[in-house]
Amino acid sequence: MEENYREVSYSQTIVSELMIPAYANFGGKIHGGILLSLMDKVAYACASKHASNYCVTVSVENVDFIAPVEVGEMVTLTAIIIYVGKSSMVVRINVVAENFLAGTFKTTNTSYFTMVAKNNAGKPTQVPGLILKNKEEIKRFLEVIKRKQLKTTYKKELQNARLSLLVIPEEKLLEKERCQLIL
Repeated sequence: MEENYREVSYSQTIVSELMIPAYANFGGKIHGGILLSLMDKVAYACASKHASNYCVTVSVENVDFIAPVEVGEMVTLTAIIIYVGKSSMVVRINVVAENFLAGTFKTTNTSYFTMVAKNNAGKPTQVPGLILKNKEEIKRFLEVIKRKQLKTTYKKELQNARLSLLVIPEEKLLEKERCQLIL
């Protein structure tokens, strides 16, 4: 495939959906799973448009639910490509809930979905590059590079910590935790 480039705005995708009672959990708030499903759909649409290919979700980062979503609110998800690799793309999703009665808006979360484009044989395929037109787009692209570096460092440190943990000497760390040791 000939390398081409697309602007961030090319694949921006916006999806809005009214939150109905069927989406509520036992506490009366919207299920986190409903919101995750909507985020996955908008990430797929955004990535597939950029790549002009079928795409799959390979990683989800930073799904922190900052504020609950209520029945009757309109949730709007805005997705943009902020980074591309060879076959992968990072999609930034901003989720905002609008309360029509109060006339208020609240950001419920911002998440990052890593998507990979697949060809007809199901193999990863090259995606178009990304045209960065302003400092914010450059900053987001660089942040993904930094996040990837930190993720690699974290994985290595966690693996080293797992290998070095000895149950008996580390028992003191468990004294104030909510667990019982029965050895």
